[in-house]
Amino acid sequence: MSNFVLIAVCIIAGMVFKATKSIHPDAHKGINTWILYLALPAVSFKYLPNIQWTVEMLFPVAATFLTSVFCFFFMKIYSRSKGYSGRSRSTLELVSGYSNTSFVGFPLVAAYYGEKMLSIAVLCDQTMFFSLSTLGIIAAVRGGSRSGKVSAGFILKRLVTFPPLIGCISALLLSRFIDFSAAEPFFDKLAATVSPLALFSVGLQLKFNGWRKLVPQMSVSMIYKLILAPAITLGLALLIGIKGDVAKITIFESAMPAVLTSSIIAEQFRLNTKLTNLTIGFSILAGLITSALWYQLTQFYF
Repeated sequence: MSNFVLIAVCIIAGMVFKATKSIHPDAHKGINTWILYLALPAVSFKYLPNIQWTVEMLFPVAATFLTSVFCFFFMKIYSRSKGYSGRSRSTLELVSGYSNTSFVGFPLVAAYYGEKMLSIAVLCDQTMFFSLSTLGIIAAVRGGSRSGKVSAGFILKRLVTFPPLIGCISALLLSRFIDFSAAEPFFDKLAATVSPLALFSVGLQLKFNGWRKLVPQMSVSMIYKLILAPAITLGLALLIGIKGDVAKITIFESAMPAVLTSSIIAEQFRLNTKLTNLTIGFSILAGLITSALWYQLTQFYF
């Protein structure tokens, strides 16, 4: 419950500060810089060194990555049918293909399945994070370009200089040679700032005027994120024959609302931040309902 109270408090605080002009109009840029350069890399160092890898654990990795790939093709077809620009298409890919597997996902997994299942949820979260840092950035770079065309070298440069991706790869490699257990309290403190600051940043950027014009785009985004993505994961589990807790948690995590970081990336690459912020807010509210339905489905099938 405290997590959901925090969601409301942080978003509303951002809206109030903006409405009363108690904060600089570009304050969210400084907040986003902290999150990208310090807090998100700390998340990788907090979780990745502790993951126990098994063959069965490849399913959360593959399924989480594939739902992002399927989103690319889904939004490509949808955007073409509607005649949307490359910027709108990239925004839809960014806000629809990646789940809020930690801030919303972790407490819901603990509530529905028990805290022992968080080990699987962490794997989903870090795979999602890696996908966002690669596929998401490629979409953002392409959509943020005025011509819509960018060279492979430019994309590669943006990828290798994206701080969260650097943190993710560093955590994977360095943890094989260095014991980071002594630094865990430090990483905990930094990682804990991600959600409240990201939500506050969303609140600072929220604009409800003209939201009706965005209903079609928000709707298709939430349909994919809250319904189609977990349905794809469910189908993959049944097709491959994955059962038990691994299948349940992977499906449940893929049913989580839009990830907060998509708003920060959208702002950084000049995408449609209004669409991303509104979709994040509405998907969190809708996701609380749809996640209960997916819990029942996972119990039925597995």
